[in-house]
Amino acid sequence: MQSNVRDKVLFRSPRSEDERASVANTCVRKLGIKFPAVVDSFENHAETAYTGWPDRLYLIAPGGEVRYKSKPGPFGFHPKDLAAALKQTVGNS
Repeated sequence: MQSNVRDKVLFRSPRSEDERASVANTCVRKLGIKFPAVVDSFENHAETAYTGWPDRLYLIAPGGEVRYKSKPGPFGFHPKDLAAALKQTVGNS
């Protein structure tokens, strides 16, 4: 929580889809996130489908196929495995 205060990314819980998107956009900008980010709906359909909690890394091919799903992070993250899946995916496109 202290890092959120330090990085100025401390927000109340959003009350609408627009607020949720605004908070996500602010976090992406302030934290310097360089990869595409998506915002789940209040029904958490993506959360349910992908079990993204605690943290997980996914590689999703352009057609929507999941090519890589990490174990829960941060200890389940294996960048070499993700890099190999990315190479294979890019090589197959």
